[in-house]
Amino acid sequence: MTQPQPQPQTHPQTETQAQAQRILVTGATGTVGRQVVAELLARGHAVRALTRDASRAALPAEVEVVQGDLDHPDSLIPALEGVTGVHLITFGGAYFAPLETGPQILKPARAAGVRRVTVLHGGGPSPLEDAVRADDRVDWTVLMPVEFMANALEWADGIVGADAVREPFVSRLSAMVHEGDIGAVAAVALTEEGHAGQEYVITGPELLTVGDKVATIAAARGREITLIELTEEQAVAQWRAAGQPEDVIGFLLQAYGNTPEVGRTVVDTVEKVTGHPARTFAQWAARHADAFTTRAS
Repeated sequence: MTQPQPQPQTHPQTETQAQAQRILVTGATGTVGRQVVAELLARGHAVRALTRDASRAALPAEVEVVQGDLDHPDSLIPALEGVTGVHLITFGGAYFAPLETGPQILKPARAAGVRRVTVLHGGGPSPLEDAVRADDRVDWTVLMPVEFMANALEWADGIVGADAVREPFVSRLSAMVHEGDIGAVAAVALTEEGHAGQEYVITGPELLTVGDKVATIAAARGREITLIELTEEQAVAQWRAAGQPEDVIGFLLQAYGNTPEVGRTVVDTVEKVTGHPARTFAQWAARHADAFTTRAS
């Protein structure tokens, strides 16, 4: 089943917004990367998208798709020509290992005249992020989103097949964020003044329990969904059956069973940076309702 394409909001020009620029987006085919691309295009900027397999990018026709790999910084040199900003992810390769190539990426970026860099924080220690933070020759901004609304797509098979969601810790609170708002904050930081050296925690506009999320999806698709609360042991068994590695299971237990304060605290970063309120989970669910009504092919 084809997922809906990112739908950026329209944005009037602001006094701080520069004229059209060319921005390089790495991780451009990922959940957030596609949104960064869409938001930059909506603001009238040119986008060059870096991907390891250009033939499978499936990005809008106006995007210049180039092939490269952050694990091999020399492959970025042609992609950096003529760009003023770069959006970076902190992991790469087939197994999404933390990138160790930060200095080797930044050197040709500076030589090419890159002025601004955004880094999508990966939730843990990152040699690439450390390298960017230590570089005082580019204007960097670190983006620290909490739980993505898109994570709810993990429930799609269970909802389509059995009208049910099976989850532990159902009373946990989340300030989950629309991935489009992450893209919007990135697009502004990459093209406007005033965001250098900032660390932006990005959340949605409300706190939600698992039950709130399930009820919102049910309303969007027009059919009830049963929420089945699992014990911790049942959840671990379910995750193992799904093939989750033990380190991921450990992370999920910690994140869900003892959600950090940052993940359950609403902040107004989206509105402050972009000028529009953060999008709600109801908006996200309405846009993705088909994913919860039709089995993927």
